[in-house]
Amino acid sequence: MNAALLLVVGIVILIIGYVTYGKWLAEQWGVNDKNVTPAHELEDGNDYVPAKAPVLMGHHFSSIAGAGPINGPIQAAVFGWVPVMLWVLIGGIFFGAVHDFGALFASVRNKGQSIGEVIAASIGTRAKRLFIIFSYLTLILVVAAFASIVANTFKATFDEAGVLDVAASAANARTAMISILFILVAIVFGIMVYRRNASLLVSTVIGVAVIVLCMFIGYNWHPLYLSGSTWMIIVGIYIAVASVTPVWILLQPRDYLSSFLLYGMMIIAVVGIVGAHPTLDIPAFTGFVDSAEYGVGNSLGSMFPALFVTIACGAISGFHSLVGSGTTAKQLDKESDAKPIAYGGMLIECALALISLCAVGYIWKEYVPGGITTPTAVFATGISRMCATIPFLAGAQDVIYSMLILAVSAFCLTSLDTATRLARYMFQEFWLEPGQTAKDASGFKAVLCNPYVSTIITVVLGVALGMTGYAKIWALFGAANQLLAALGLLAVAAWLGKMGKNNKMFLFPMAFMLVVTIVSLIQTIITNVTNAADMWNWIRAGLGTLLVILAIVLAIEGVQTLSGKKKAA
Repeated sequence: MNAALLLVVGIVILIIGYVTYGKWLAEQWGVNDKNVTPAHELEDGNDYVPAKAPVLMGHHFSSIAGAGPINGPIQAAVFGWVPVMLWVLIGGIFFGAVHDFGALFASVRNKGQSIGEVIAASIGTRAKRLFIIFSYLTLILVVAAFASIVANTFKATFDEAGVLDVAASAANARTAMISILFILVAIVFGIMVYRRNASLLVSTVIGVAVIVLCMFIGYNWHPLYLSGSTWMIIVGIYIAVASVTPVWILLQPRDYLSSFLLYGMMIIAVVGIVGAHPTLDIPAFTGFVDSAEYGVGNSLGSMFPALFVTIACGAISGFHSLVGSGTTAKQLDKESDAKPIAYGGMLIECALALISLCAVGYIWKEYVPGGITTPTAVFATGISRMCATIPFLAGAQDVIYSMLILAVSAFCLTSLDTATRLARYMFQEFWLEPGQTAKDASGFKAVLCNPYVSTIITVVLGVALGMTGYAKIWALFGAANQLLAALGLLAVAAWLGKMGKNNKMFLFPMAFMLVVTIVSLIQTIITNVTNAADMWNWIRAGLGTLLVILAIVLAIEGVQTLSGKKKAA
């Protein structure tokens, strides 16, 4: 398959989906700019802060992207490019984008409250508490998986004697240094735009120029050569601090600036793929079972349910509903911004998934034997090599490689502290009665609802689990994340039904994702129990079991509500 043709056809289909299906959804739900959004109604200068559409798009997309649309399609490529491409396009347009748009819209119409509160209003208080528990556990897995990915991206390489291998560690050290400088730039950007009222356009131009300067500095000066465990601790401290600071200081400006890294990364990737237009070595279809011939690392097993769970954020992701209803809804300036930010943001992520598929297909002969297997390295290697075949980019492979790795790590950091902030919201919300805020709590609930206490608990649990390595967490994370998406679809369907609006577009995606993910979780539980080698196998099996039970109970209550047999408590 020609890489350029695969990418162009895929992007055209995504654009058609946005223009037609996205517009139809907005009409069905009654999106209207005459309604005052929570960002204006409840503006508090901390969490509820109106943001211009480009800024909020930067936050939302940087938060939802992470490493998911890169890791997932690359790992699922063992089934061939046809199954991956079909699920990315069909899942993205009719499953993932509908889920994201619906979750954001429902939250905006419910004062920017989480999907948990939407469930409380449409299904019942008990269902809300079950959903919060489920969401919190999933967010712990998000923190664990992405923290592990970031630490592996930054860590230095040591030999068996503990001696540093500087040559092998240089690329990671560059990424770590540039990432640190990038965070400092974002803080200054936030102060200038939100407290000094500097022009967004001027600040953006200067900010992007300074990022380029940071990349130059970090590329040539990178003194930090630390182990993966040390970086895990540093990342934990960072996300703990970042998740409790006002959104204008770091979250909004960093995510906005991160989006330019992403856009730059995607433009470079498109230039590389179209310019090189190679014929990909990846087979169209390898079979319904991940065979030994194409199995890389941990075997994925059968295509059903592995394909739909592994691709994860490249087609649909429950984490997106938590971002949309947790932070994005509190910053939305007007309702019409929800379509490009939520529906459009998901489709851009689908395009990134297709780019990832092209990357792994280009170095397929090295990927399959295990020469290059880490997804971020596969992505950066494939794209940078394609770019290097273009005359005006010849000799730029190392620079492009470093930029791509930096972009991926920036998205992971964004997803990390957003996930930690969302987990803090969920943890606090669990202990509160409807209508209460953390300030209303008393006794031990006041302690648990303290933002610093709830954040520390989340970070410790996530980082500890992340120490076991993302490869051991990804299957559980993928299944939990997709199951969360099914519950998000269920929640919005129930709410739209209660509002008297069309919710039929949610029913099949919801049912399909419930079946897929519960089957996958059961398989993961069996694998961890039968191959139990340490305590962490039993912990992962226990988490999986709890997630399945919670999901089944929630699904039963939701279906009863949809069928009119149950009234919200």
